[in-house]
Amino acid sequence: MGHVYAVANQKGGVGKTTLAMNLGAGLARRGSCVVVDADPQGSATQWACAAEPARFPVLVAPATGDLRGEIERLCAQHDFVVVDCPPSVDAASTRLAVESARMLLIPVLPSPMDLWASTGIEAMVERARSVNPDIRACLVLNQAEARNAMSQAMGAALQEFAVPALRAGLMRRASYRTCVLEGCSVYDLGARGRAAANEVESVIEEMLRL
Repeated sequence: MGHVYAVANQKGGVGKTTLAMNLGAGLARRGSCVVVDADPQGSATQWACAAEPARFPVLVAPATGDLRGEIERLCAQHDFVVVDCPPSVDAASTRLAVESARMLLIPVLPSPMDLWASTGIEAMVERARSVNPDIRACLVLNQAEARNAMSQAMGAALQEFAVPALRAGLMRRASYRTCVLEGCSVYDLGARGRAAANEVESVIEEMLRL
């Protein structure tokens, strides 16, 4: 059975789909992978459609009405399943994805307000553990800036959060926006995306170790 990774946050605009799609592209280099687009906005599906006539490096499947059954079916067919959840911890699809997941990844921006907005995740994780006691939940810092004092301070602040943070994270780079426009992943941008691809690889390697 494949491993399920849910990407969720109750706040929109934190790079949830960017993380999910590039994680899917990286995991597809290690085995069969599918990204399930469970967000009603359908951003992941639109991103993949922009790849025509080329093919996005990982299969993107819109969520069906029976998300739990869909995840179980895809797990039987693929090594990895990444679920891009709606921007709501209370949505039924978020709950179902988290209850089926090996790991919950929560992207947060380098801002205290964004970190505060993620506090509802803790209650969701506890609810999910009543059904799925083995789930791991981790924050992933997104759009960090190496020379920005706030981003550096956030690294320390994340360590104090009830949900642990991955050491690896994503920096603020134009290549993450470029890959959406071009319908590809950062892996497909060549030299333009090499630094971003290395960041995604670091996140994946840490995920897999956990």
